[in-house]
Amino acid sequence: MKNLEKYRSVLTDEVQGLFLTSRYSRMYAAEFDIAEGYAIVSKNGARYFTDSRYIESAQKNIKDFEVIDFGRGLYDCLNATIKDFGITTLGFEEAYLTVAECNAFRDKLKAEFVPYQKEINAFRASKEPWEIDRMVKAQEITDRAFTEVCTRIREGMTEKELAAELIYCLYKNGGEGLSFDPIVVSGPNTSMPHGVPGDRKLQKGDFITMDFGVLYQGYCSDMTRTVALGYATDEMKKVYDTVLKAQLAGIAVSRAGVSGKAIDEAARNVIREAGYGEYFGHGYGHSLGLEIHENPNCNLRNEDPMPLHAVASAEPGIYLPDKFGVRIEDVVVFEADGCRDITKSPKELLIL
Repeated sequence: MKNLEKYRSVLTDEVQGLFLTSRYSRMYAAEFDIAEGYAIVSKNGARYFTDSRYIESAQKNIKDFEVIDFGRGLYDCLNATIKDFGITTLGFEEAYLTVAECNAFRDKLKAEFVPYQKEINAFRASKEPWEIDRMVKAQEITDRAFTEVCTRIREGMTEKELAAELIYCLYKNGGEGLSFDPIVVSGPNTSMPHGVPGDRKLQKGDFITMDFGVLYQGYCSDMTRTVALGYATDEMKKVYDTVLKAQLAGIAVSRAGVSGKAIDEAARNVIREAGYGEYFGHGYGHSLGLEIHENPNCNLRNEDPMPLHAVASAEPGIYLPDKFGVRIEDVVVFEADGCRDITKSPKELLIL
């Protein structure tokens, strides 16, 4: 089923149209990315609105929509469509509109607005084969970038300099954008799960944690690797080995139909039994796709079963304040009889 038809399936007698304002939902519906625009989907038709900057690309690449250049008359175009399609109520994306934008649309458009984000986002939890193919490609690019950046790590370079090298490698190997700003931290800074690259210089005996990803045809990759520079102490090796065992335990139980909570607990129990339970604060994993953080999640709050063909991260960690931290992250595809790990970089401790 085309994504456009999925969206039509959530329309009802009470909600006759969807008003898509986020880049992510527009891309999902049209299966093509336009930086700015709007779309209305109904059972009587679908129209995509953009301006002169993007109209040629939209007309050439967007299928199954009537593509319209709204110029300076956006509200007129939207109201004409509402009338043509017989819409009285529009489901809209409350998570992506500011209060000012929402108020303006409600004031100008001749239809009632109802929040519909949950229904609009629901289909993205389970990926189509072509979506998974794009994410596999994004992960391949990320793996190549990691291999290359490891050859560039040197004692004395700063975290910011390493982050710049990593970003260069991500683009050089085929990335079309960044999934998020990379996390590159070293030494005691690795105890901060979302630390920001700074001016600290890399030293022998450091752990270095790099969390990064790229976009490929609109879809995200995500991975984390923690490496050691020069040498690793026995304590560092013990913590690293514990995190790796926890990740493998989570992956072992990951399959469609298992709850996110059960997967998290499988990994968390390994860390808890090793005596580090209080140092693993975040969830085991999150879904990703068009956005780097999507639903459903593999954490203690999600008691629902993970859907078939969900794509999610597997990223337990241990963070010892003022000492060091370790996180290892792969991305897996949930299948009926297990999961497929699409991250191929080695996971044994690398000492550079």
